[in-house]
Amino acid sequence: MLMKTTLQAQEKWILKSDFLAKPATVLIFKPRSYAENERFPLVYLLHGYSENYKQWSQTIDLQKLADQYGFIIATPEGFTSFYINSPINKESQYENFFFKELIPKVHQSFNIDKRNVFISGLSMGGYGALRYFILHRDYFNTAGSTSGALEIDFPNFQKISKHFWQTNRLTDDLIKNIGNPKTINWHKYSISTLLKQHPEFNSPFIFDCGREDILYSNSEKLRTLTGSLKILPTFITQPGSHNTAYWNRSIEYHFVYFRQHLR
Repeated sequence: MLMKTTLQAQEKWILKSDFLAKPATVLIFKPRSYAENERFPLVYLLHGYSENYKQWSQTIDLQKLADQYGFIIATPEGFTSFYINSPINKESQYENFFFKELIPKVHQSFNIDKRNVFISGLSMGGYGALRYFILHRDYFNTAGSTSGALEIDFPNFQKISKHFWQTNRLTDDLIKNIGNPKTINWHKYSISTLLKQHPEFNSPFIFDCGREDILYSNSEKLRTLTGSLKILPTFITQPGSHNTAYWNRSIEYHFVYFRQHLR
């Protein structure tokens, strides 16, 4: 069994926001080689639904990854926002928080190589990472998603919610954030929809999912769609489910991929 241990971040921020109801906590891991006179690549890691900013540091040794690859790593609190600006809740404008408050704070605080900013995440965070890359590809070099909740679909998410929590908590939270699926088309938020709406997008990225994962069909759909759209992502599948043991293995593939794409 994989033991969960939170590793001490080098910095911990608690950011009050004009766009969120509550302050957002962010952990920062700098490589031991960090120096004020050099610029360093940056990786944002987004957590999954029902978790928080500590999930990644409880999943893998982030300090070791930062040292090994020479990247600064930031793990922000995402609440249950799906990393979007809610159309109905003015106090859940997460995308505005990320791009208008968090990013400026990170760049003011560290020497960031602006050519080499990456983003990845798991489950809800995998959705957020690909969403941000598609919509803000001028900022990111490339992106990744592991076990991504990529298709915003009410019946599917209701099944997932019952599977993990025996309640409708996932769909209830999305209704509060997006709106009632009877009146709001949730699919407009799906990664497949975003790609179809942005035919100019043809940038490579990496995504993966375990074959036993309840969300595997989401990644299969994306693999098929990218092929028809002539986008050339890297897709990895291997044995595994929707759990910490899988993400502990999968995320390092993303860091290898990011290192290969350094400019």
